[in-house]
Amino acid sequence: MGTTEQEAVRAAVERVADRMADEKEYLTDLDSAIGDADHGANMNRGFRAVHEKVSEMDDAPPDELVKTVGITLVSEVGGAAGPLYGGSFMTASAELGDGITAESSVAFAEVFLEKVKDRGDAPVGAKTMVDAITPAVHTYKKSIEEDDLKPVEALTKAVDACERGVNFTTPIRATKGRASYLGWRSVGHQDPGATSTLFIVKSIRETAVEYLGDGDLEPDATSPTVPDEDPAEAEGDEEEQETEQEEP
Repeated sequence: MGTTEQEAVRAAVERVADRMADEKEYLTDLDSAIGDADHGANMNRGFRAVHEKVSEMDDAPPDELVKTVGITLVSEVGGAAGPLYGGSFMTASAELGDGITAESSVAFAEVFLEKVKDRGDAPVGAKTMVDAITPAVHTYKKSIEEDDLKPVEALTKAVDACERGVNFTTPIRATKGRASYLGWRSVGHQDPGATSTLFIVKSIRETAVEYLGDGDLEPDATSPTVPDEDPAEAEGDEEEQETEQEEP
């Protein structure tokens, strides 16, 4: 395993840290409307600490670097974001034990999504980060495994799908997390967790472009505007949400 993969992970972490610093106030504004107004500060503090940690790990392989990302986020980020992001990075890092390949990156993404859903107990359509991660992961997996696209091309489509998922959170009612306490007043506000997820995915793609080259960068994802999910599961989620909305 060469040093290029290690350098790429550290570069991705640095990009995410810089993006969270740049978007701190924006995330705070989003969270002020439907949360505790601390998501921007938490993500900025967490990834600044992550950057400091991984910068000191010169000889660590990619899986150890990513696991450290998770451990640091759990210890540094308050609220729900710490265990959701951090715990999921920790668990999914095991998929990179043999290095970063198209196949291992798909496995990593799938495990990350699974752990976020398990830890947050949030389905698609609950107005959470799951609404952004789900279409991103599904689009990335399809692009790699079915469409036989290169990772950068697949990531480009995943970013587009993720952005659609973020937009999807604005007109829906929150049924999970702090925003759910607002009921119908949460409608019309973009979810901050979904937004920070988009910043992470964008940073990963930018790093891939740097290390792998541009490739075909057409951003048109084939995912729908509503986050895609297992059909049977999605149908059940929709029926549950309709029932909740009919209650006075």
